[in-house]
Amino acid sequence: MKPKYNPLFEPFTFASGVKVDNRLFMAPMTTNSSFENGMVTTDEKDYYKRRVAGLGAVVTSCAQVMENGRFAGSLSAASDDRIDSLAGLAKTIQDEGPKAILQIFHVGRLGSKRTLRGEQPVSASAVPIDFEGAEVPRALTDKEVRELVDAFGQATRRAIQAGFDGIELHGANNYLIQQFFSPHSNQREDHWGGSLENRMNFPLAVVQAAKEAIQTYAEKPFIFGYRISPEEIKEPGITIEDTLQLVAKLKEQGLDYSHVSTNKWTQGSVRDLYETRPVVQRIQEHVGKEFPIIGVGSIITPDDAVETMALGVPLVAIGRELVVEPDWIQKVKLGNETAIRKKIKPEYREDLTLPDAMWEYIESRPGWFPIVD
Repeated sequence: MKPKYNPLFEPFTFASGVKVDNRLFMAPMTTNSSFENGMVTTDEKDYYKRRVAGLGAVVTSCAQVMENGRFAGSLSAASDDRIDSLAGLAKTIQDEGPKAILQIFHVGRLGSKRTLRGEQPVSASAVPIDFEGAEVPRALTDKEVRELVDAFGQATRRAIQAGFDGIELHGANNYLIQQFFSPHSNQREDHWGGSLENRMNFPLAVVQAAKEAIQTYAEKPFIFGYRISPEEIKEPGITIEDTLQLVAKLKEQGLDYSHVSTNKWTQGSVRDLYETRPVVQRIQEHVGKEFPIIGVGSIITPDDAVETMALGVPLVAIGRELVVEPDWIQKVKLGNETAIRKKIKPEYREDLTLPDAMWEYIESRPGWFPIVD
């Protein structure tokens, strides 16, 4: 391995006391491949087994905390009878070496009656997402919001009992936690909405419920992370100033990390085009080095990963590129990084061990992955 890549493979210890072997994480990637009841399929286990060896940790695709929070093919952490299924996924990952982190979420207004068995999607407010054909969600009652908070705590307990090494709250990508934080989707006037402070109440209540579950059920150190989308381009929308305040609160709560979801690791502000400094760098500098940020987004080569860390960001997550190149880690370690695949060809499909539903999902979104005939 070239010496310049040594920083990628240095161990890291979180505030919780969990130590990972290196700075490289697998980013959560939707496989769309669970059974309809949310149980893990053999295809999903094979998908992870093929590509996770040598990583420091793996963040799984998202698992719903309530059955009305699912999308087609998502994992379930919504009931105790899913614990054994989740345990199989955790063991599959851990047997290859990395720590296993279960990402938990609720789909919110991104759900549909079709995938929710005729049930109307729910959200902070009755505001549909802004794309054609989007369904109008039903605003949750105060009682339902509190039940959802508890559901995140229960899902955290199930992750612990399934043997995972940590959880990541999915507060990004327009799912329900972000919907409560956003002034676009949250137009409530009660405890859960209005001012920035009130819009933080739901995310922070979820954090507290997860913390309590960890303190009650975890018998060893347990990783606790939170994924954010730093800005929204819509008006009104989440600003970087909003996010800086939220991440500061997450630091106060003693979380292990914040995972900043961006399309590219060099991404500046999407709201202020004159602000070109990478947003992950701005967030890391704001909270200080004692609260680690995970950088992610179009990290294709080991040089990309090293340059991300050079911004002061200590941890790097690789998503799409690990789908394209399952042997990324091994090729870097062997000094064979020039052989890293950067495109998907049809003849690679069997070797990539992609579940059929995931392959169809990739093909249905032209430009998302570099596919060549």
